[in-house]
This record gives sequence, C-alpha cells and structure tokens, in this order.
Amino acid sequence: MIKGTDLKKAIISGANNILKYKSSVDELNIFPVPDGDTGTNMSMTIGSAVRELEKSDSQSAAEIARLAAGAMLRGARGNSGVILSILFRGFSKGLEGKDSAEGTDLVSALGLGVEDAYKAVMKPTEGTILTVSRVGCETGKAAAEKGGDLVAVWEAVCSGAEEALKQTPELLPVLKRAGVIDAGGKGLCLIFEGMLSVFRDGVMIQQDVPAGTDLKDDFFRNAAAEFDQEIHFTYCTEFIVGRDPACTKDPAELRAFLETMGDCVLVVNDDEIIKVHVHTEDPGNALEAGLAFGQLLTVKIDNMKEQHRKNSEKEQKENAGKKTESAPADPVNEVGFAAVAAGDGLKTLFTDLGCGQVVSGGQSMNPSTEQLAAAVRATPAKTVLVLPNNKNIILAAEQVIPLVTDRKVIVLPTRTIPQGLSALLAYNPDLSPEENTEPMMKAASAVSTGTVTYAARDSEFSGHKIRKDDTMGLVNGKLEFVDHNRDIVRVCTRLVRSMAGRGTSFVTLIYGNGISEETATDAYNQIKSKISGDIEVTLVNGGQPVYYFIVSVE
Repeated sequence: MIKGTDLKKAIISGANNILKYKSSVDELNIFPVPDGDTGTNMSMTIGSAVRELEKSDSQSAAEIARLAAGAMLRGARGNSGVILSILFRGFSKGLEGKDSAEGTDLVSALGLGVEDAYKAVMKPTEGTILTVSRVGCETGKAAAEKGGDLVAVWEAVCSGAEEALKQTPELLPVLKRAGVIDAGGKGLCLIFEGMLSVFRDGVMIQQDVPAGTDLKDDFFRNAAAEFDQEIHFTYCTEFIVGRDPACTKDPAELRAFLETMGDCVLVVNDDEIIKVHVHTEDPGNALEAGLAFGQLLTVKIDNMKEQHRKNSEKEQKENAGKKTESAPADPVNEVGFAAVAAGDGLKTLFTDLGCGQVVSGGQSMNPSTEQLAAAVRATPAKTVLVLPNNKNIILAAEQVIPLVTDRKVIVLPTRTIPQGLSALLAYNPDLSPEENTEPMMKAASAVSTGTVTYAARDSEFSGHKIRKDDTMGLVNGKLEFVDHNRDIVRVCTRLVRSMAGRGTSFVTLIYGNGISEETATDAYNQIKSKISGDIEVTLVNGGQPVYYFIVSVE
C-alpha cells in the first residue's frame, strides 16, 4: 500500500526517467523528417505535473493524482502527451477519495485511463502507446487477481508493457519497415519503470536537468539569459551549417573571422555540421561567412538588448504579481479565430486573415493544451474556431473544449498550414460558426500540401535510400523525392510540377527560415517556367523552421 507521498515520488521518478532518455525516444521517429519529438512531448507533459507536485505536501493519494492529472492535461503536448495525460486522468478518477492505494487500486485506475484514451482517438491504432498501456494494464490486473501485492502488480504492468512494446512492429507495418518500435509506447514504458523504482525499492530515479525545466537544446538557449553585465553587441547569432564535402576550408578560419566582428564566439564542428554562436552587430556577415562552408540548416538571431529589456519588464511585472501572458478577453464578438503557426511571416498571414491569436508552434514544437486554452481565452469572441494546422496538435486542441467554459470552442482539424489558410479564406460571415465548419473543412481538404525538408537520419523508406541531411520532397506527408546533392530549388521545382495538374489554379510557395530571398526567387522563377502559364504562383516569406518550403496547390 502506498500513500500520497509515495505516489508523488513515483510520478516524479517516472518524469525523470523519460527526461533522461527523451532524445533516444525522439529518434524512434518512423520517418526521417526532423519531427521526432515524442520523447520531448511526453517529457514536457509529465514535467508539468512535477512542477505542480513539488508545491504540494499532501499525504493523500487522491489529491496527488488529482494535481498530477490536472497539470498534465494543461501541459499536454502532441498526441502522445495528450494520451499520457488521459492515462493519468484515470489515476485521478480511480483513486478519488482514497488516502492510500493498493495494487488493485492502481491497475483499476489505469484501466479507466486506458478506456478513456481509446475513446479519445478517432481511429485507435494498435501497435501504439494505446496497445502498450492496455496490455500493461491487463497484465497487471491478472497479477492482482492472483493476489499479488502492489510491487508484484506494478512489475507485471511494466513487463506486460515491455512485451507489448516489442510486438508493436508486428502490429503496425510502418514500424516494421522503419525498423523501430513505437516511440510513444517506449516513452510510457520509461515512465512506468521510473514509478516502479519507487514502489519496489523506494528509490527515485534522478536526472541531471532540474525537474520541470524547459527542454531546449542548450546550444540554442535564450540569449538574454547568457549575461548579467553590459551588452557589447546587439545580436546573438546562432546557426548550424551542413558541411559541403567539397569544401576544404578549416572551420578555424570561420572562428578567426567571427572573432574580428564580435565576442562570445563558439564554433563546434564534426564531419557533417558546424555549430556557430557569436554576439555581433552584423549577423548577415556571420551567416555569409558560414555559407562558405556549406548550407545553412538552422538560423536563430536574437536582439539581446531588446530581449534583456523585455525580460526586465517581465520580471518586474511578475514581481508585482501581474500576468505577462495574453490576458483573457471578454467575449464581445460573435466569432473569433485562434491558429497555430511558426514563423513571423506565417503568423502575419493568419493575423491578416482574421486570427486574433496565433500560437507559436508546429512540427517539432507542439504547444501545450494550456497554451492553446490561453489563446482561446484571449480571443474576444463568444465562439472561437481553433485551427491546429498540424496532425500532432489536433488532439491537444480538442482537450481545450472542456477547459474553457465561458465561450464555445470549435476545433477544425486542419493538418497543415495550407489547409488552415484555405479554411480561413472559406469562412462566410453570413453563416453561423457551426454552419461554417463544413465548407471550411471542405476547402481545407481540397488543398494539397507539399513540403521540402531535410533528412534527420540515415534510413530506407518507401524504396528510397536516404542519407542524413539529404533534401526530401513530400506530398501530403508522403515521400516523393530524395536528392543526395541537397539541391533545395531542384526538389521544390520537381515537387510543384508533380502536384500541379489540369485543375490547378493557384500555387503558393512559402519559404522558410534560412532560405534567402535570392534562393526563394530562383525557385519561383524555375517553377513559373515549368508549369502552365494559367496557374497563378505566389511567393511568400513564411519564416517557418524545419521546412525549407511549404507548397500549397489548389
């Protein structure tokens, strides 16, 4: 039997365990695009519970379960994070009114979570975290029926989950083809194992990163947090260069050049990439110097003086007890919109089309349920239409509906940025919000989405042999082209030619962060010359990460 303090330690131990191995879970992505974030999403989801639990000294198992479930729902990120939060909501429901819990109580409560998780997914798929949780629960219940104590029951949960995880490639062919097990299932096993360490041995698994901290790449940390003294240069410039095999220049030359134009220079390199960090007044020159060694893979430029000013203001407001997030707005309008997008250009597009709130997020950076709920509350409307614009954010958006009680929330399940834009353009103010949902989603489904990105790892997929950093073209999520020469413009042009047909009227080419205007214009000109002159082509600076180009074809 365990008390609330034991359950608290177990949940924190589970959170620590997945945080330790989140990168390896991220790498289980079945597809080589740079969107493997399952481990990160699950870690951040349960990490939100850690922050809440650390504030509590409750001895009640019911209260600890309630606090954890509420925090995880608000902090849920991505489909895997939402499912995880639903599983732990089962603990909250099953342990209600109990100061302590036995093994039968835990597996019964887990069973409630499993049942709700299956209901939450429109088309439950076996071979995923759902299967792992269900089999783990069934194995645990069998142990409880044989009279096993709490430790024996939870050991059975863990062993059953592990066995189910091993079978996921047999249940889901796409996993078998990719040669991996299910990432969400692996993350759940890590959390269960962390909990077992407390139940069985009384030992909390530890990790180096303080529990509850933001899970960000240390290399791309907040520039404003790097200094306390006077700021000598304005721009913190960070980028990664994919090394050109034909380039024989020594990265030490790049370091030497950057030292002449700024300070805090960091140049780290291996055979494939060069990571660069410099404080300077001329980030353009720094990027140009990096281009001499290969292609820019990521770029991040922060105005440190402006960040420092804003952080100082934020700290002052927090110290004064004031909120710094978007304040809730009274629902004075009939209808409003909230969308998810990454990149200043894309955010501006959605704002121009009437979105009152645009939440920063997308591929590899899924916003939490609470962030989405805050955006809805900040939209001054009686009915708020939410556009997730990413298949991995839809489930988290749907969890907002019961959280926001002072206005109606309708989630339009848009899966891509082009779908979201088309849905907004199809909105008819003469119809009610409910009447608008069908034509808006019809417009969204009529759009084809193409993406040009890079391979995050070596792999073989759909008959394509892929090397890390190869340029890839995808149509509606399906891999179409792989270019070992990493010619972004060529792949983009081939992609559009394959997508545009007789019925095509419009092509919108959205170029991302790190793509120069010159490169974008080159792609635009080549596309114009190779498709029908009757098709209108528009070039837009979206500024999005991950994707060199997003293509909308209508």
